[in-house]
Amino acid sequence: MKSIYLPLHNGKAPYWLLNRMKKLAKPIIALIIEEFGEKEFFERISNPIFFQSFSNVLGFDWNSSGSTTVLIGVLKSVLNTEDFEIRVAGGKGKNALKTPEEIRKFAEELDVDVEKLIEVSRLTAKIDNSALQDGYDIYHHAVIFSKRYWTVIQQGMNVQLRMARRYHWEVHTTKPEVENPYSGIVAERMEREVINLTSDRSGETRKVMLDIVREGTFKRDYSRLLSLVKWRDGFAVPKRIDWKALEKAYELQPERFEELLLIRGVGKGTLRALALIAELIYDTEYDKKDPAKFCFALGGKDGVPFPVNRRVYDEVVEFMRSVIEQSRLGDFEKKILLKKLSGLVRERASSESGSPL
Repeated sequence: MKSIYLPLHNGKAPYWLLNRMKKLAKPIIALIIEEFGEKEFFERISNPIFFQSFSNVLGFDWNSSGSTTVLIGVLKSVLNTEDFEIRVAGGKGKNALKTPEEIRKFAEELDVDVEKLIEVSRLTAKIDNSALQDGYDIYHHAVIFSKRYWTVIQQGMNVQLRMARRYHWEVHTTKPEVENPYSGIVAERMEREVINLTSDRSGETRKVMLDIVREGTFKRDYSRLLSLVKWRDGFAVPKRIDWKALEKAYELQPERFEELLLIRGVGKGTLRALALIAELIYDTEYDKKDPAKFCFALGGKDGVPFPVNRRVYDEVVEFMRSVIEQSRLGDFEKKILLKKLSGLVRERASSESGSPL
């Protein structure tokens, strides 16, 4: 998985820039779909490196938390029109809460399964916020969908660290599953204390957690857990548990972990307690490795964090050059963007010859 430096920043993109971003984004998106097909657009927008690069090409030249909200806003303005059969629902803060309402509206326009997409929205938010516990709370949630495909892009915030993370889901056609759902996670730093129930290494733990709920042994096991950790360091046991939610889960007898996640009230604390019980009492270890990794889009000139991949770099530059040349942009904007891309090529050639950048 890939990641990019992504600090929290306040402020808004100016309207003059937003308007131009929308104007430039529309022909680029149209060209990708016309030349490579709808699925290719979904594959690209779900790729964290392409997403960040697209934001930069449109004019958002700083890798910050704002690049997520700005680009999703641009995509909503461009795609939620008669020109495309792709829709974007959700957004930041209060707009994220309107996701089901927007899904209903847009799903009717495209004649797709409304309830399926609402479940996609609920489950992906729950997975990123609770099944993966990395210290970040989801505050930006966007579902991008068409008749055939969907993907989800979300962002979480760690207020104490003043850092954000962006979660990119793979492109799907069916309902989401908890195991290995990401195409990438954008973050600045690796977190040490993580409960990663989305990992394939946590499969046995998820099974045991379900068994505990279905057999109704949670209260007994929770008491045993509290007595165990009195002399064990490094285990933060939740003190507040939604017992009514667990009773509801026992009544429903969920057969799949995804069904457990969708039960209202089964949140971070309950899942953390269940994971600790599975590990300390039933000896099934969950994955504690942070699924995010450090890297830049194309590497660094000094080989940090890894050397520049020349072939990939050339492919990115040539792709964007062809997009701009073939798009229906005005001559003025086209000349400026081509000049910027030509500058990138010259910089890379200069660095290869030993000249300073």
